[in-house]
This record gives sequence, structure tokens and C-alpha cells, in this order.
Amino acid sequence: MKLYDYTRAPNPRRVRIFMAEKGVEIPLETVDLGTDAQFDEAFTRRNPFRTVPVLELDDGTHISESIAICRYLEALYPEPPLFGSTALEQALVEMWSRRAELTGLLHAAEVVRNSIPFFADKALPGVEGGSPQIEALIERGKAGLERFFTAFDKQLENSEFVAGDHYSVADITTQVTIEFAGWRKIGIPDQCKNLARWYQQVSARPSAKA
Repeated sequence: MKLYDYTRAPNPRRVRIFMAEKGVEIPLETVDLGTDAQFDEAFTRRNPFRTVPVLELDDGTHISESIAICRYLEALYPEPPLFGSTALEQALVEMWSRRAELTGLLHAAEVVRNSIPFFADKALPGVEGGSPQIEALIERGKAGLERFFTAFDKQLENSEFVAGDHYSVADITTQVTIEFAGWRKIGIPDQCKNLARWYQQVSARPSAKA
């Protein structure tokens, strides 16, 4: 197997953290988004959506999208379970992972992609020919992140990890969301003590260096 990666991008980082938690090593090949390598013909054949990460299997199959890749790896390497063990755990992990994506990661992307000069003509990922930034989406993204911080702080008031008592992919998505928001110096609000406690805890895990 081989993982097409870009170190700075948040979604490949989700997979690298997941792999580190599993103790799985897969060769990495960098797709330099800074030089628009995602639009190269060879990479487009691997993923017509022109985004990373992409997992290439030994038979030539390509799997893109972070959670799809993580689910594949979970099936191959079930221990430790990062999608939950029981039916209830799996449902809760899925619920909180989706909430982290929809109320957090997507809003962070709105802010980052519509405010950083690097994304001036590529506010939408993988769109060849350019996509303009929309200033109004910056404020909407910031408002969405406020809701995200508040909701996840409340969830962590009586829970060690995002989806319950065990570390899971929901924690990975939440951690990467906070890091991504940090690109625009949007940090955990001072009043969100539970979220800050949790973030310090997960940031100390060895996988956080992945």
C-alpha cells in the first residue's frame, strides 16, 4: 500500500494520526498542493476529485476520503478499535465524528480557504481552473466555529473523550479541526475549559506527532 499525502493539509493528517494510533506504517508519497501537483494527469487518474489523501492498494485500487481510508484500515487492523466496539459505541463515534466535520472542520475550511492569499483562486479544493474566495464565508465560518467550540466543550464536561470513555476517530477529527482553525489564529475560547483540558490531553499522545 501507499498513501498519497500532503503534510500540512488537515485531512491527510487525520489518516496519519489514525495510522499512528493503530501502529500501522504505510509508505507516504507527497502530492505537493503548493505546486498544484493534484492537477497532474497521473494523480487525477488516481483520484478524479484531485484531493488528498488517497490510499493506493497493491492491486491498483484507490481509496480517497479520510474516513473511508480509516474504515478500510480499521477492518484490516481492528485493534485498538477507533470506530467503537459495540453497536452503541459505533453509533456514538459516527455521530460525534460527523458533528466535528459538519460543525467544525467545514467551517474552519470556510475561514481558511476564503481568507488566506494562497487560496485566492482555489477556494474550493480540487477545482481546476480556479474558484474565487467569498469574503462573507469568513464570518459565517467563524460563527460556525463558535458553535462548534461551545457544543464540544459541553460534551466533554462529563466525558473523557469526544464520543465517550474511549479515544476514537471522533477525537482525531476534533483535534484536527482545532488545529486547522488555528491557521487563522482562532483558538479554543477561554471559557471552554473542558475542551481545553481534552485538547491538551490528546495533543500529548504520541500520535499527535504524526
